[in-house]
Amino acid sequence: MSKESQVIIVGGGPVGVGLAIDLAQRGVSSTVIERRTGMHNVPRGQNLTQRTLEHFYFWGCVDEVRAARLLPPEVPASGIVAYKNLMSDHWHSFQGREVLADYYFQKNDRMPQYRFEGALRERMARLPLAKARFGWAARSVEQSDKGVRVTIEHEAGGGEREFLEADYVVGCDGGHSLVRDQAGIKRDGTDFDQVMVLTVFRSREFNEGMKRFPMRSTYRAMDPALNGYWQFIGRVDPEETFFFHSPVPADTTRDNYDFAALLHKVAGFKFACEFEHVGFWDLKVAVAEKYRAGRVFIAGDAAHSHPPYGGFGVNNGLEDSANLAWKLAARLKGWGGEKLLDSYDEERRPVFKQVGEEFIAARIKWEGEIINRHDPARDPEAFASDWAELKTGAGPFVSNFEPNYEGSPVVFGPPGGVTGARGDYTFRARAGHHLAPRRLSSGRNVFEELGGGFVLFAFGAGDRDVQAFEAAASARNVPLKVIRDSAADGRQDYETRLILVRPDQHVAWTGDVALANAGDVIRRVAGLD
Repeated sequence: MSKESQVIIVGGGPVGVGLAIDLAQRGVSSTVIERRTGMHNVPRGQNLTQRTLEHFYFWGCVDEVRAARLLPPEVPASGIVAYKNLMSDHWHSFQGREVLADYYFQKNDRMPQYRFEGALRERMARLPLAKARFGWAARSVEQSDKGVRVTIEHEAGGGEREFLEADYVVGCDGGHSLVRDQAGIKRDGTDFDQVMVLTVFRSREFNEGMKRFPMRSTYRAMDPALNGYWQFIGRVDPEETFFFHSPVPADTTRDNYDFAALLHKVAGFKFACEFEHVGFWDLKVAVAEKYRAGRVFIAGDAAHSHPPYGGFGVNNGLEDSANLAWKLAARLKGWGGEKLLDSYDEERRPVFKQVGEEFIAARIKWEGEIINRHDPARDPEAFASDWAELKTGAGPFVSNFEPNYEGSPVVFGPPGGVTGARGDYTFRARAGHHLAPRRLSSGRNVFEELGGGFVLFAFGAGDRDVQAFEAAASARNVPLKVIRDSAADGRQDYETRLILVRPDQHVAWTGDVALANAGDVIRRVAGLD
């Protein structure tokens, strides 16, 4: 049986489709297997980071994605936090990811997942190397030392089956991943033993009530009785459609609970509303023990899942795709080693593990402790101090979220460097970190030069150092583009003359001279050592 494509992707949500796009643009063929022919209309994955919009830029669909947004561009992704209910005298507006804009090439955005997913599907449809089998489901996954074999079945029934072969398979098939299970990969994490409800509702009356605040994307009530668990309402459109997450009793069903009364309690006033969707999810954080098993990889919710707190879900999944795509392409094209494929797990898994433990679970605990310290009616001054502490976000917060691969075996991180989600933002170029944008003398941004293979930026560096890199890359067929410029006009902020940047826009190596070790650098960053 001949191989239909080089990579089979099980799961055609944003993570799977993004992976197919990235692979196709790197000359690698893939087949996406997805049981859905349409898309879910539940507004998940709303909060898109600057980094995610950079992916859309490199995937050639950033303008189409932005055109799909429902909220006006001036509405920030930040929100309102209030004590007990949204009519409280105690409330504040918190800053969102907009504060990080200078460190990325794209601005962040906000829209329901089904909106940007549609733009991604349209982009994939224009790429001949990316095939899609919508309406089909994977039934089994097998692998050998030569490749993988995936059995698929048509969802329409009738027993129609096909057998697809490829070099690799990637499971992007969600929290109940068949690919993960059949690869024997286990998951563990923190289970809060709490059922949550997600409703989608329409109400112009509620929208009128929210005009007491500046226009924001989310509105959250902090009830001390919930010990840090969130009750929050998010905008889908600017006038009447919202989604709502809240803890509910374990035995709650669609028919035995008054969801309107719960909404009224959180809002602090009664209003007419019409429910479009009521669903449930379990409050838990889970991460796979490994992201690779031979020729099988997992990404997105198949590899990690957590509550929709802080917008870490789909953004982390899309980062998985961007990290894995160039490494698979490098291996399939012959210039990347097995260590490069191993580094996918070594880079991505520690990031999410820290997200789950230190940004989500820790934040729930932190907020629960602070909100229960004092009652504003009995201890107004002490409560004001607590509320001010919450407002600063001194605990686990977005400003601490700076995923980096300092401990990766395929970058030249600092001695004792550790890969994880926590870091700081700076324009200084650091191995393992995302490159910050800067202008070149040509007027182009450095990001307009990235995306294909490795890029060596030489800012006032000597010709012999550049030539050493060019020769080392050529000897090993590693794609390398060189950009020469001065170390001025903002580029001095990088604090180094030479910056080697990977195809996923993370810095692999920095230095001022490279004559002696250019060959060693190229071998390591390509996973050949």
